[in-house]
Amino acid sequence: MNLTWCNLNRVVGSNYRVIRPFDPWSSPLCTCPPKYSFSPYTGCAHGCLYCYVDYINQFEKPRPKKELLKWVEHDLGLIKKGSIISISNSSDPYQPQELLEKNFRRALEIISQYPLKILIVTKSDMVLRDLDILKKVRCAVTVTITTLKEDLARKLEPFAPSPNSRLMAIKELTKNGIRCGVRIDPIIPYLNEGEVEEIVKEVKRMGALHVVSSTYKAKKKNLLRMIEAFPEISRKLEDLYLLHGKKIGNSFFMEENRRRELMETIRIVCKSEGITFSTCREGFPELRDSQSCDGSHLVP
Repeated sequence: MNLTWCNLNRVVGSNYRVIRPFDPWSSPLCTCPPKYSFSPYTGCAHGCLYCYVDYINQFEKPRPKKELLKWVEHDLGLIKKGSIISISNSSDPYQPQELLEKNFRRALEIISQYPLKILIVTKSDMVLRDLDILKKVRCAVTVTITTLKEDLARKLEPFAPSPNSRLMAIKELTKNGIRCGVRIDPIIPYLNEGEVEEIVKEVKRMGALHVVSSTYKAKKKNLLRMIEAFPEISRKLEDLYLLHGKKIGNSFFMEENRRRELMETIRIVCKSEGITFSTCREGFPELRDSQSCDGSHLVP
């Protein structure tokens, strides 16, 4: 684990309220650079079956953090100039109520007044609404795309914006000078693993410069949802994760060789397309072809 990140979290972490030193659940597999994490909402309405953070009570009912703008101002006063703020790592900053309430936009307006680097992680084309702010700050956007198949997306991520709308968002962001990366995450055996070459080629065509990918990590709740939604592969998933897999932390991982094979396949396609590649929480740092795993190197 990155010692700089550990020191940051231990020394000053307790002083922060909503913008905090990034905490990857103490995962030894995390290779993220030292950064801050900001989730304007608690919970997420996308309903992704594979979600890892649905242990939060009423997670499916997103609500803005209490006294959000007050604490954003407070935390920004503690953050060193030039630091990276990653938005957001546990729930999408663009929730349905954001259209009317604009909680995140108001927070973004405040953040934009500070000399910081911003990395937005989202599944939503609503990010285009904030182009006027993004063009004035040092930022990059990473868009998650797990599949290009609309029918599969509707089952995996039932309430998230469509794959095509996300592709168009990448295209428009790039057109406006915002550097974009893509998270092909998670790679789920028997569901989207056969799409990786097509996804990489399509996001490159839209203007993406970097791909970060990760395999599906099984937890009790998300595995039950996957099995219920895809009964035809339920036995295969149980064998792959529970019988032959390995528990790391609170998640079951596929066997290492299978995970490495999937990541190497994407890396090869990325190289052929001329874009950089990295893995996320896989333990294969040697497969990284970029300055950062999370895409923060895209921030100018």
